[in-house]
Amino acid sequence: MSSVLGFFVITLDAVVVNVALPTVRTELGGGMTGLQWIVDGYTLAFAALLLSSGALSDRLGARRAFGVGVVLFVAASVTCGLAPGLGALVAARFIQGTGAAVMMPASMALIGQAFPDPIRRARAVAIWAMGGAVASTSGPVIGGLLNLVSWRLIFLINLPVGIMALILLARARRSPRREVPFDWVGQTTAVLAMGGLTYGIIEAGAVGFAAPQVVTALSVGVAALVAFALSQTRVRHPMVPLALARSPVVAVASTSGFAFMIGNYGLPFVMSLYLQQYRGLTSFGTGIAFLPMMLIGFILTPFSARIVERFGAKRLIPLGFLSMTAGTIGLAVLPSDVPVWFISSLLVLVGLCGPLVIPPISGVLLNSVPGHLSGTASGVFHASRQIGGALAVAVFGALLADPAGFQTGVATSLLAAAAVALCAAVASRLLTEGPRAGPRSILPTALTAREEPHND
Repeated sequence: MSSVLGFFVITLDAVVVNVALPTVRTELGGGMTGLQWIVDGYTLAFAALLLSSGALSDRLGARRAFGVGVVLFVAASVTCGLAPGLGALVAARFIQGTGAAVMMPASMALIGQAFPDPIRRARAVAIWAMGGAVASTSGPVIGGLLNLVSWRLIFLINLPVGIMALILLARARRSPRREVPFDWVGQTTAVLAMGGLTYGIIEAGAVGFAAPQVVTALSVGVAALVAFALSQTRVRHPMVPLALARSPVVAVASTSGFAFMIGNYGLPFVMSLYLQQYRGLTSFGTGIAFLPMMLIGFILTPFSARIVERFGAKRLIPLGFLSMTAGTIGLAVLPSDVPVWFISSLLVLVGLCGPLVIPPISGVLLNSVPGHLSGTASGVFHASRQIGGALAVAVFGALLADPAGFQTGVATSLLAAAAVALCAAVASRLLTEGPRAGPRSILPTALTAREEPHND
């Protein structure tokens, strides 16, 4: 249950802030770049540290790592709620993303360790995913309501939820752990790559791609990305073990996570600004417009495990991405005077992607790795998701600020999301599920045999 609450607050803070951005801008000031950093500060820290956090979870034990992450996340949330200015808020969001990075792979690893049977594990993953579905469903509405009082309450609400998660965590059994040296070279180059690329894209939206700071940031990002890839093949204990990196299951899971977040994270950013700035809706009205999209995930997620048992993940995951493709294309080509209720109905197609993709791909991934490496595998998966989210907001923000106009930027952003979702639908057909009752480990026997797990 602590894992469910953890996923809830992580997802809530990823979506709830979108509807409050205009209010934050009015009170604290700042332009489009400042608003993007409120969103991307959280996402960038989250994505950059997920890989090392996955290894940390395996090394310290998932239970201990999860507890550390919750404490850091709650402390940063309180700081966000008390922030006196935009700079302090963005800085606290970076710390909040760091806490979320420690929590996420540990929460997924706790499920893999608590439920060794693949069928029971898949059903537990569906319940875990409910935390994210509830947050996605209630986030825009809660954000709109709290924003009527004060946008600061959006962050302060994490305090009681975090305390409850720690109380429940104390009842969890001890987690296995393994002694693995920390990959400092891999982590450093990963942070530089993500930071350089994302910062460069965000700044390009304001000053153009030819600006010296943009060229420098993008060059550092690309060089660091190459260095990261090379380091993983040469160090003795890489952040991403080669057996994981070469696994078709991990590759499909990472691609699916990346593509899902392009649409599921980038679309609320674009459409929240569109509905409030172009269509004149209030923050609460914007939350109501998103409600059908969120409700469909809330309704279907509890049944996702049984649907997978009947039809298989290889069928459901492409179907989910095709639904997202249809929804984003529909939104991109709508006339400007279409009723808001029709926009909400198309958002439902995007919302269908969540329950059809995330629980199935998470279950297949957990069933494919040994328990004492589940944190690392979860870190790889969620890192790809958050990289997609960070780049979506950065690229879409740059498109919205383009001289071609706000409306053109909205349409281009949505069509880009549709193209990525379509590619993911094709790639997910390559997924190999393995036997339903118990997929084999993707790791060589020799590797798992020489890494004896210990209890924390």
